[in-house]
Amino acid sequence: MTATAVPDVHRRLRATPRWWPGAGATAAGLSLLIVTALWVSNGGITDLTSGDAFTAIGRLTGLYASDLLLLQVLLMARIPLVEKSFGQDRLARWHRWTGFSSFWLMMLHIVTITTGYAVGGNWFAELWNLILTYPGMLLAAAGTVALLMVVVTSIRAARRRMRYESWHLLHLYAYLGVGLALPHQIWAGEDFTGTAWARAYWWTLYLAAAGAVIAYRIGLPLLRNRRHRLTVSHVVAEAPGLTSVHLSGEKLAELPVRAGQFFHWRFLDGRGWSRANPFSLSSTPGGDMLRITVKNQGDGSSRMASLKPGTRVLIEGPFGKLTGEDYSGEPVVLMACGVGITPLLSLLGELPYRDGGATLIYRARTADELAFRGELEWYESRRGVRVVPLTGPRARRTSWLPAELAGNGDADALRRVAPDIADSRVYICGPEEWAAAARAAAIEAGARPDRVHTELFAW
Repeated sequence: MTATAVPDVHRRLRATPRWWPGAGATAAGLSLLIVTALWVSNGGITDLTSGDAFTAIGRLTGLYASDLLLLQVLLMARIPLVEKSFGQDRLARWHRWTGFSSFWLMMLHIVTITTGYAVGGNWFAELWNLILTYPGMLLAAAGTVALLMVVVTSIRAARRRMRYESWHLLHLYAYLGVGLALPHQIWAGEDFTGTAWARAYWWTLYLAAAGAVIAYRIGLPLLRNRRHRLTVSHVVAEAPGLTSVHLSGEKLAELPVRAGQFFHWRFLDGRGWSRANPFSLSSTPGGDMLRITVKNQGDGSSRMASLKPGTRVLIEGPFGKLTGEDYSGEPVVLMACGVGITPLLSLLGELPYRDGGATLIYRARTADELAFRGELEWYESRRGVRVVPLTGPRARRTSWLPAELAGNGDADALRRVAPDIADSRVYICGPEEWAAAARAAAIEAGARPDRVHTELFAW
């Protein structure tokens, strides 16, 4: 156990430039303006006002759908600078919003284009004719079906009924949908090939999306795994249904990861190895070992307890913004629920807080589910960390408190537990509903919103 990794970690990892998030958002908005300008330059306004309005709208919505679809791919291409700037939580939300927007624009594109071509005739016959006779349309129809499957399984109610691994596998069909749409645009899309500027823009965007996926979802993980060669060292049961996997490898001190971040993990132990699962580090990085701690939730996490020493491990990452990148020495309040303790335990070893300057609030259903008692006692005795366990069943209302303590206001209870909350840096990790309640309580208690950091267990 050590809490002295801070200098090495800070020297290895550079902070994200502060201007980058704004530049990324500006570039996304600019792309839609460029698409609009290309449509206008190709006669879009003229067509809109000359009786061919349905076709003109269909062309524009198709261009917007394609642009957003490619931006969606870029959002989740795991580009390191983008991940560091926004965090995967925020990127996943934007990815979801962009995906739904792109899909409905694509549906509107199909409806308006078909209406424009049907010219008062049989709409369904015209749609069938377009699919069978226009260049690339049959492939585009197949791509639309693939994207429809992705959208349906991305609806919150559907996601909650699926295993993470199944959802993730189906979600990869989005790449197939993007690829199948490309021939249709090249062969039949005047706005795609009509001018040199249009061709330059669309080919640049397609190649950037494809290049980012190849470089950062395939190339970088291959290089990183070849360099570090992770294997399972040993497995430890921490609490009922909670298992820690300790990992060894080569040059792990050079792995560019911060406390609080997570990787996507693949354990080469037989069937199911190809499906990755996201797990946070539960120990402070910077040494010659890594550790993750996994709750048995009945999917790929259930086999962690049976992993054998020597099992090879593949990683993709690191990801996440629940880090001390912007930490400047103020008091620290860490709020964990269940397995959400894992990244916060990692942060306890990296953040350079003064002795006695950190409070850890640890929420669990029962005392038996409180893990890492030995390590937490070490932080209490060596670093003066105040550990506040909160156990008991859920409250009837949405609250970060257990039922017996939820009678008073959430913010008032937090002020009593952490009197310096208004001046603190706050880190929160746990289930989505609980984390939202904890964040709201922290802000109501006086914490600055830009100093409240969350990591959600949601997908």
